[in-house]
Amino acid sequence: MKIFPAIDLFDKKAVRLYKGDYNNMTVYSENPLEVAKKFQKCGAGNIHIVDLEGAKQGNTPNIDVVSEIVNNTKMFSEIGGGIRNIDTVEKYINIGVSRVIIGTAAIEDPGFLTDAVKRYGEKIAVGADVKDGLIAIKGWTEKSTVTLRQFLSDMQNIGVGTVICTDISKDGAMSGTNLSLYSELLKEFSLNITASGGVSDIEDIKKLADMNIYGAIIGKAYYTGAIDLKEALEVANDY
Repeated sequence: MKIFPAIDLFDKKAVRLYKGDYNNMTVYSENPLEVAKKFQKCGAGNIHIVDLEGAKQGNTPNIDVVSEIVNNTKMFSEIGGGIRNIDTVEKYINIGVSRVIIGTAAIEDPGFLTDAVKRYGEKIAVGADVKDGLIAIKGWTEKSTVTLRQFLSDMQNIGVGTVICTDISKDGAMSGTNLSLYSELLKEFSLNITASGGVSDIEDIKKLADMNIYGAIIGKAYYTGAIDLKEALEVANDY
């Protein structure tokens, strides 16, 4: 299982939200590059980056920070947040990002998603952010009418290979991840699924790895010290 330590960007800082609430934000570092370098020093080969401002606005306000991280580390990098047209996809790929995650636009503009997958293949992933069984959009500020299962079925049909699935009710709450949901999804779909939201301790990592899920994102649990990144990488056999 791949481990993706996460950096959420807001105002060029590394922050975390509680259950997706922009009014409940904690700043963990004024220097995201230093955070990324610490990930790499622990042995991480992957990094998950989210531009929280971009997610709300549909633009790239932190692209210079993303570029700095990508070009000063050697990790496989994925970026999400505000990627709603092919120009933005190209911007990120041109600065060296390994994979671009499309969220809101996968619901609102499936033509763009299909085009992106045709052009860039495995460099495109999709974010499935779930709230009360429905896909949430626009930085989690709105709920769509599309169910998670329908969405994943559509993604599979389009040819998407990788989906980052976040249970918003678990995100930042440190109450454990939604193991039963991921177990069900792995049986139903032939997608590379990354578990995101509520990965709170090393037991969560062990259980997800035993499930043979593609990946797991570690956010708040890293910043609070609840998960030791080196130990998580060992448990996941991610070297």
